[in-house]
Amino acid sequence: MSGFFAGVRNRVLQQVARSAPGARSIRPLLHKWRGVTLGQRVWIGYDCVLETSRPHLIRIGNDVVLSIRVLLVAHFHGQTGITLEDEVFVGPGAIILPGVTIGKGAVVTAGSVVSTSVPPRTVVQGNPARAIATSEVSLTADAPIELFYRSLRPIRSASAATTAQ
Repeated sequence: MSGFFAGVRNRVLQQVARSAPGARSIRPLLHKWRGVTLGQRVWIGYDCVLETSRPHLIRIGNDVVLSIRVLLVAHFHGQTGITLEDEVFVGPGAIILPGVTIGKGAVVTAGSVVSTSVPPRTVVQGNPARAIATSEVSLTADAPIELFYRSLRPIRSASAATTAQ
C-alpha cells in the first residue's frame, strides 16, 4: 500500500507545484520533494507538468528556465529519462519527450515538440523541433537579450541550400 500513498503524495505535490507561487523557490522545492533532480537557480513557470508518475527520471541542471506550461514526459514505450543541462531555456508550451538530452545553453522555442536530443548552444523550433540557429550567448545568463540576438547564427537546412542553387 505504500506505493499507492507515494503515488498520491507525488500527484498532490505536482498539482500544488503547478499553481504555487515562487518560480525560483517553492515550485522547484516541491519538484525536488517529488524526486526530480534539480540544480541551482532553476526557474519553473506556472502550470508546468514534470513527469507525473516517474519524476526521478528527470535531471535539470543549473540556471535552467522552464516557461509557462512546459511539459516533460520522461517515459514512454521503453524510452526513459530527460536531461536538461545547465543554462537551458525552454519556451512556453514546449513539450520535451523521453530519451532527450538538451545541451548546455540550448533554447527550445515556444510550442516546440522535442523528440530528439539538442546539441549545446542550439536553438530549436517546431513540431518536430529542428535546429534553426546557434548562439554563443546563453538566454538564461545575465547578458542583455540584445547580445543573445546578435550572437544568433542561422543554420541553413540541406533543402534550403539545394533550393538556393
